[in-house]
Amino acid sequence: MLSRAVGLLPMMPLTLALSALARRISVRHPRILRRLAGSIDKRFAIDPTDLPFVLLMDFPGGTPRITVQRNADGADCRIAGTLSALLGLVHGSCDGDALFFSRDLVIEGDTSATLALRNAIDDAELDLSEEVASLTPPLAGLIGQFAAICERRTGLSLQRAKGGM
Repeated sequence: MLSRAVGLLPMMPLTLALSALARRISVRHPRILRRLAGSIDKRFAIDPTDLPFVLLMDFPGGTPRITVQRNADGADCRIAGTLSALLGLVHGSCDGDALFFSRDLVIEGDTSATLALRNAIDDAELDLSEEVASLTPPLAGLIGQFAAICERRTGLSLQRAKGGM
């Protein structure tokens, strides 16, 4: 159902919103870009396999950009898994090695770039609901409450795991 609903969304507004979020994250967590320095010229495909699109992330001029597209064309590496698995990785509620060895996570292409991205994100201890809330401070409380409700209803990890795994 989520896949169908998200598939109806136009890609350009998603691209603009996700790129703005990625830029905000890079400002709030500059160490991510420093840790990616050796892979900053790579194009990463983040492929939520249960959604009808792929997120292509690159860093033109050292600034993160996310492009929503239908396939992983043009990527140097691809990280694929369900949306739940990918969000769990970002929020520290899933073990990346366990997902990889159980084949719930697929890595293709430049594995050293993929590992650099994973380590940079792990080190930043991101909470995507907090990052979204930082874009609209007056709505931060509402966004946090909404994320918690959505998390309970969908089972998706929308906030950083409290106390780690």
